[in-house]
Amino acid sequence: MPDLFQLMRPIMHLLDGEHAHRMSIQALNLVPFSRNTRLFPLLPVEAFGLSFANPLGLAAGFDKNAEVVAPVLKLGFGFTEVGGVTPLPQPGNPKPRVFRLPKDKAVINRYGLNSAGMDVVRARLEFRKLEQHNRQSGSVGVNIGANKDSPDRVGDYVSLVKGLSDVADYISVNISSPNTPGLRNLQGKAELDALLARVMEAKTTCPILVKIAPDLELSDLDDVIEVAKKRGIDGLIISNTTIARPLNLLETKLSAETGGLSGQPVFVRSTWLLAHTYQRVESAFPLIGVGGIGCADTAWTKICAGATLLQLYTALIYEGPALVGRILHGLEARLKEKGFASLQEAVGCRARKIGKRDWQ
Repeated sequence: MPDLFQLMRPIMHLLDGEHAHRMSIQALNLVPFSRNTRLFPLLPVEAFGLSFANPLGLAAGFDKNAEVVAPVLKLGFGFTEVGGVTPLPQPGNPKPRVFRLPKDKAVINRYGLNSAGMDVVRARLEFRKLEQHNRQSGSVGVNIGANKDSPDRVGDYVSLVKGLSDVADYISVNISSPNTPGLRNLQGKAELDALLARVMEAKTTCPILVKIAPDLELSDLDDVIEVAKKRGIDGLIISNTTIARPLNLLETKLSAETGGLSGQPVFVRSTWLLAHTYQRVESAFPLIGVGGIGCADTAWTKICAGATLLQLYTALIYEGPALVGRILHGLEARLKEKGFASLQEAVGCRARKIGKRDWQ
């Protein structure tokens, strides 16, 4: 698969981002390859009551409709997150809606939660659950969001939790997509409390996580954590894409496009927020670190900032699937170098220092 990516990358990057995305999904479904069975003895992780062979996962946004769960896990990921899934099918925003910023190793998207809907995703995950060998190959989370025109967005989340809990290993409540008008308002203290009260009431045994934006101020973060602790959620994902545009972006014309920015330029801000979250959470629940991971060094920094698990997506567009193995090898090497007996021992070891960093 890595060799195929190197061959196909020049062709795929001649296509617009959305067509290249579809080509990637089709390739993963068509190309036969064996699961990467390389074991990393220092990297198994326990979180949310689940066991992960390694901490690296594929973030939501790639496998939106659970089309390639098994092939993704065969690349060596410890877990994958499908979605965002909405209760009813919706097309998302008008095209074009995804833009590569190659000089910045970044992407801007304004997909708007285009989804085949809950029933389609449920059927695919239900089929996977029937196959014992698939259940053992890695964990699958489901990222959920409200329909754009829903008259009851909280009700949408509740229906998704009820409808998907028995086929998901965890559910990620997405209240931070910048591409659905008004969705981020659910991060406000009162709104979030009302949402999580109903979501946690609908919860079964499936862990519930909340995915937040990197653009939160620390006072807003305090409110989120207060509500998260009060309602007993199982974890936070930090973070989604950003609506900010760092001043040092090189692709100045493309950076003017509206939408969420992901990739390398998000790393500093999202990691800074992760470190502050870790200090405030005080081990109440684990954190997933997302945003700008593109090598073993950035993955290691997320661990040191407080992440128990990691997710990436944008870097794969530029580096390909071989990146998974490079990051895992690099993480294990750093654990050995620093004298840690397990990854868990390293989580948050530099959170205070990273939290003091100037994220600008």
